[in-house]
Amino acid sequence: MMSEKEKIQKIHEATLRILQNTGMEFVHPDAQRILREHGVRMEGNVAFFTPEQVMEWVGKAPSSFLFEGANPKYNITIGDGHWARGVTIVTNLIDRDGTMRDATIEDYIKIQKLYEAHPNIGFNGGMTVDPVGIPPEWNDLVLNYISLCHCEKPLYTAGGNYTEMEAVIEMTRTRFGYTEDELRQHCVLVGLSNPNTPLLGTDDMTETILTFGKYRQPVVICSAAMAGTTSPVSIAGTIALTNAEVLGGIILAQMANPGTPVIYGTASTAADLRSCAIAIGAPESALCVKYGAELAHFYNVPCRGGGTLSDANIFSPQCAYEGELIYLASRQHGINLMLHSAGCMNGYLSMSYDKLILDFDIQDHVDRYLRDIEVNEETIPEDVIHEVGHGGEYLTSDHTYDYMKEELLTPYLANRGSQNDPQTFYKNIDKRIEQLLNAYQKPEVPADKLAQMQDLLRRQGISEDVIARCTE
Repeated sequence: MMSEKEKIQKIHEATLRILQNTGMEFVHPDAQRILREHGVRMEGNVAFFTPEQVMEWVGKAPSSFLFEGANPKYNITIGDGHWARGVTIVTNLIDRDGTMRDATIEDYIKIQKLYEAHPNIGFNGGMTVDPVGIPPEWNDLVLNYISLCHCEKPLYTAGGNYTEMEAVIEMTRTRFGYTEDELRQHCVLVGLSNPNTPLLGTDDMTETILTFGKYRQPVVICSAAMAGTTSPVSIAGTIALTNAEVLGGIILAQMANPGTPVIYGTASTAADLRSCAIAIGAPESALCVKYGAELAHFYNVPCRGGGTLSDANIFSPQCAYEGELIYLASRQHGINLMLHSAGCMNGYLSMSYDKLILDFDIQDHVDRYLRDIEVNEETIPEDVIHEVGHGGEYLTSDHTYDYMKEELLTPYLANRGSQNDPQTFYKNIDKRIEQLLNAYQKPEVPADKLAQMQDLLRRQGISEDVIARCTE
C-alpha cells in the first residue's frame, strides 16, 4: 500500500504536469503582464509553468509570519507548526426554530463579540455574516470598520477589486497608525483570494493578490473544487487540481512581490451528485483538508482549511458529527489558519448561534483528546495510590485538587448525570452566550483614528445611520 509520503509525491508530480501541459488561465491583464515579464509561456490568457518555475517561485514564499492584532497580547504566529482558529464566513443566520433569515449589523457585532471573548479564538473579522443595509460594493470596508471598532485580535477580510481592497487596507492602516512603509513591516490583515475552479484565475483573485502583496499583507489563495462537478470525481484528482490552482496563485503573488506572505488554502470537497450541492461536511472534505495541509507542508508554506463544517440546514445532530470530523482532521494535519472554526453550516451559506457555541465545545473536546496525557511520577501518583489503598476514594485527595482542572475537561454544554430536562442543552447554550457577552470588553479606539476611519466611510457614501450602528 502506498504511504502518505508517496501519495504526496505523486500528487505533486501530477500537479507539475497539469501546470506545464494544461496550464492555468488568468483573465486579468495585470496578471498576464506579470507572468510574461517573468518568462512564463502564455498562449492567449493561459499560462504554462515549467516545473523549475513552479519550485523557484513557490520557494520564495515565507514559511511563517507574525499575525498582529491591535493589542499585541493577541499576536500569533501562522506557520512553522503554529496555528490559530477564527471566524466563519457565511451569508445568513438560521435561528433555533429553523427559520433562515437575513443578518443585521447588530448580529454581526454580536458574533464579533462572541469570537473576541472566547479565549481560544485567535483571529476575528471577515464576513461572519452578510448584514442587510450595507452597500454591496463597500461591504468588506464596512465590516472591516466594525471589526476595527470592536476587536483587538488579528483580523481577516474577504477579497475584491482594487478600489475596495485599497480602501480596506487604508482603513486598517489608519486604525494601527502606520504609514504605508510602516505597514509593510507588519502583517495586520489577512485577505482571501479564490480561483474559479477549474484552473481559472479571476479578476478579483488577481486584484486581491496584487493589492495585498503591494503592502506585504498575507493573502490566502484558496481553491474550492467540488469533486464530480467542478473537479474530477476522484478525490486524488480533485486534490491535484486544487494544488495546481493554489500554486498558480502563489506563483503570481511571488512574481509580483517576492517574499510576500501567502497561505495555501483548501476548501475543496465533494459534490452531492444527487443535487450537485456542495458537501462541506462530507468525509471527502476531511480528506481534502488532510492532503491540502500535507501539500502545504511539502512546499513549506502556511495553510488554511477546515473548521467545524456542516451541511445541516437546521441545528441538529448532523451539525455535531460532521463538524467534529472536519475539525479533527484540521488539527491532526496541522492547518495553520483555520477559518470556519465555529458556526458554519448549510454549505457555507449559513451559521447559527447554537452551532457557534456547540462548535466551541467540540473544539474543547478534540483539543483535550489531542493534548494526550503526561506520564511521569506526578501523573502516576504511586504514593497516593498506596495511601488510598483498597476500597478508598480519591475525591478528597490533594492530588485531585492539584490536577483536576488540567486533567479533566469540564464541558459547558454536555448534560451529564441524572438530569433529563430536554431543554437543558439549549439552556446551557444560552448561558454560555451570556457568559461570553458579559466577558467581552470593547476596545478604546483613539478619537482621532475613529474620526479618520469614519471619514473614509463617508467618502464612499456610507450613511450616518449605518456608521452609527456599526460603531455602537
